[in-house]
Amino acid sequence: MANESRQYTSELPANLYYAAGVRELDRIAIEEQGIAGFELMSRAGQAAFDALRDLWPQARELCIFCGTGNNGGDGYVIAAVAEKAGFEAHCVQVGDVEKIQGEALIALNHAKEAGASFESFDPEKPYRGDVVVDALLGTGLTGSVRELYAQAIVAMNDSACPILAVDIPSGLCADTGTCLGSTAKAQATVTFIAMKQGLLTGQAPDYVGSLLFAGLEVPDEVLQQVAPSATLLSSRDVERWLPPRSRLAHKGQNGHVLVIGGDKGMGGAVAMAAEAAGRVGAGLISVVTRPQHISPILARRPECMVIGVDEGEDIALYLEKADVIVIGPGIGQQPWGQQLLRQALATDKPLVLDADGLNLLASWHQQADVMSQRVNWVLTPHPGEAARLLGSSVEDLMKNRFDAVSSLQQKYSAAVVLKGAGSLIASPQGDVSVSNSGNPGMASGGMGDVLSGVIGGLIAQGLALGDAAACGVWVHGAAADRATEQTGQRGLLATDLMPHLRRLVNQAGR
Repeated sequence: MANESRQYTSELPANLYYAAGVRELDRIAIEEQGIAGFELMSRAGQAAFDALRDLWPQARELCIFCGTGNNGGDGYVIAAVAEKAGFEAHCVQVGDVEKIQGEALIALNHAKEAGASFESFDPEKPYRGDVVVDALLGTGLTGSVRELYAQAIVAMNDSACPILAVDIPSGLCADTGTCLGSTAKAQATVTFIAMKQGLLTGQAPDYVGSLLFAGLEVPDEVLQQVAPSATLLSSRDVERWLPPRSRLAHKGQNGHVLVIGGDKGMGGAVAMAAEAAGRVGAGLISVVTRPQHISPILARRPECMVIGVDEGEDIALYLEKADVIVIGPGIGQQPWGQQLLRQALATDKPLVLDADGLNLLASWHQQADVMSQRVNWVLTPHPGEAARLLGSSVEDLMKNRFDAVSSLQQKYSAAVVLKGAGSLIASPQGDVSVSNSGNPGMASGGMGDVLSGVIGGLIAQGLALGDAAACGVWVHGAAADRATEQTGQRGLLATDLMPHLRRLVNQAGR
């Protein structure tokens, strides 16, 4: 966290924007608020330098790669500020210096006057510095990185030096988080004015590093003039969704979750989903599964009511008693799972659909149109399942996860969670939120089962479907973060999240 004198913070704002929206905010600040463009550039360079000095306090020699646009201008400001602070700033110019104009040209001249050294980029030369500053390409990049810039990005990555990205890692799309060719792999990124949505999902988490924000003192009235494209979830949202319970609360007021799944050999999936629903506060938990799984589930969680069913059995009685249905964990794609899913889909109860329940839905091409008329369900696909639901490929889907989650929401009239680093949640109304909680330790079996149970448990307690999906994703990831604080990420198991789920929903509800 920055100290109070610094102009940046690790606390990210809730509103996220397309790159075009941020450019419009920049225009409004300059043209309507009278803030000079060079003043904004100077604030950006100062904030980035402050972050650099705090992150790498021993650094004294900076190698600053500068492009020909305003991102390069930010780099020149950093060079000037660094020189005045007693650092050695070496600027590597990428692209034709004759193209530099406006505020960037002013910054270039200031850097020269301050004593920074300059040279044109040489692809054959190795570059070093205590810190390498990436000020090559900004948020305007939409097509593939051109060859010279790609070579410069490779040189930065090959330097084996820590990289600070200015506004966005060069080569990363600010709208989608996809790599547009060679991409700078930063240890930290300082972004300006407003948060770009692409910094938080897609491939971005592998390139952004620690994400910091500098608002550059742009007034709130400017930010209010451009609608955000998405929102970033935080603990404040969870506190809003989970207020303290009444002292008169009883189990009937906290909902009855029915979890359906666990075909032969997959009883653990439905057991984890059921326990997760209870750990976030659902009042009652029932489980419909294969008969052979009754004893193991009861041995683990005697609070659950467990019903064993064989092929073709009618479960209407159990469906009727439930307030919300979670179906899919371990359900498989055989006739047993298919007939249970058809029964669940025929009800009017809120439903959370996960795992092979999603794969079955995708395979039922003719029925999908009918099922898409259901409006009270939550779909929780990972990219592979999402691609099947859309009739797409994972590669195409990952080019724009924001478009994908919105397409799923529209096609199935559902609240949708598109899982992965920077999970996206689309509400039934089409609003999109992003969660940056969670870590790579969650790449292990059973995590999705736990998430489906968490969301079901929150719906049971009265949260709207979109709110339950968003709250559930954030809490699920935050529980994983807490579970890895002492022991690290490798070896994290889905059941390790359970005590942390309980703590998080109770901290929020105080």
